[in-house]
Amino acid sequence: MENSKQTLSKQPLRIDIVSDVVCPWCIIGYRQLAEALKQTNTEHEIHWHPFELNSNMPSEGQNLREHIMEKYGSSKEESDASRIRMTEAGSEVGFEFNFNDDTRMHNTFNLHQLLYWADQQGQKPMHDLKQALFSAHFTKGRNISDNAVLADIAAEVGLDRSEALAVLEEQRFAKEVRAEEQHWQQQGIQSVPAMIFNERHLVSGAQGVENYVNILEQLATMQE
Repeated sequence: MENSKQTLSKQPLRIDIVSDVVCPWCIIGYRQLAEALKQTNTEHEIHWHPFELNSNMPSEGQNLREHIMEKYGSSKEESDASRIRMTEAGSEVGFEFNFNDDTRMHNTFNLHQLLYWADQQGQKPMHDLKQALFSAHFTKGRNISDNAVLADIAAEVGLDRSEALAVLEEQRFAKEVRAEEQHWQQQGIQSVPAMIFNERHLVSGAQGVENYVNILEQLATMQE
């Protein structure tokens, strides 16, 4: 699609994204949306919200392949094929997946508390931390079950490491994160990514750049 660089709407488009950092299609879907926003020159503001893919996951996590085979009954061949599809989809939008036999699934409750804390300091710190966590997990294979690693990642995007560690150790925002998770579940969100445009229009899953462009154009027409 040729980019005319004409702003589609004078009002910034509010986009609420319900997601989990260990969800590969969440980062793929976001990157697809980001490219569509760029192509259409859409003024927007993004708000990230928590969702736990595996709220019962033990704190130390689990080998990803074992987890997928247990949860979905997938064979090794099916798991490998899925990883290839995700890696290719990620590459198309400039995100690198590095799956290996030691890749793990994690419990993300503490991580969501850290994101909640970052959001208290502004949309940008929260957004930057979210992107850094996606990269830490899927690209660099860092242990995001470790509070010290999470605090390091927070520091790498300019947040205070000691305060980040205190937030995690104190479980400072446990109540708030649980409440927000329940809110989105009550709104009918059962899978992610879930993107809500202008608090009215729900789009689920990674739709692809072209489809997101079409969605943004339709929304702009509705706002005229």
